[in-house]
Amino acid sequence: MREILGRRRRLRYRRKKGPLQLETALTCAVEWKWPVLPGVGLKAAGSDRPEDQGRSRRERRRACACPDPECVVPGAHPFDPGILAATTDERMIRWGWTNRPTAPVVLATGASRPGGSGEGGAPCAVSLPAVAAARALLVLDRMDMHLGPIVATPTRWSLLVAPYSLEQLGELLFVKDCVPSSLRFHGSGGYLVLPPAETGAGQVRWERAPLPGSAAPWLPDVEAVVDALVEASASSAPDSGLYPPEAGEGSRLAY
Repeated sequence: MREILGRRRRLRYRRKKGPLQLETALTCAVEWKWPVLPGVGLKAAGSDRPEDQGRSRRERRRACACPDPECVVPGAHPFDPGILAATTDERMIRWGWTNRPTAPVVLATGASRPGGSGEGGAPCAVSLPAVAAARALLVLDRMDMHLGPIVATPTRWSLLVAPYSLEQLGELLFVKDCVPSSLRFHGSGGYLVLPPAETGAGQVRWERAPLPGSAAPWLPDVEAVVDALVEASASSAPDSGLYPPEAGEGSRLAY
């Protein structure tokens, strides 16, 4: 009974913490052992930087808060990874979001748990255009495929999968006739913004949210879903350009 009451007190405490971003960061880092760090977010609505002159109101609202006026992933990358690395340490998480309480939560994909061997680390992800992703999900559901959480923006959906290596991914894609360039892979060294957040692409939400509970969400292996994702991307993409597996572009900043 003492343990149950203690858990209830802890849950009540967390409800009172305030910003939902901190709640999300603590859940990912402390309960699931997924390394996270604060994202850069979007420029403040009232900001009037010289580099924003000449932009429309909509463009200003979706401009990245980083110094690069031509940022290709506005609001969807870490605030300062050189200073604050992704972590599962609760003290660092609280420090990071105390300084920037509304910062989006950025997951370091494919990162190993501190002191671990690489297994059981943070998820990797495969992302594709929203229309193609919805088509792929229909196929996977008909196959009774057990899927993990899915992160969605208005333009792209990202399926979280179990950690994989670039070598493993390369072997999977090498046997394909072609892999559309619209299909992107977020492996070791990559980042993915988690809900709730807003980036230049729009609101970030859960298309399929993690089940409630303290256990880390279950994740499918990438080989279980890659065929359906490649086929859906190829059938909806205007081009069928090859995406070389050896390039490793998906392990970099991409959404």
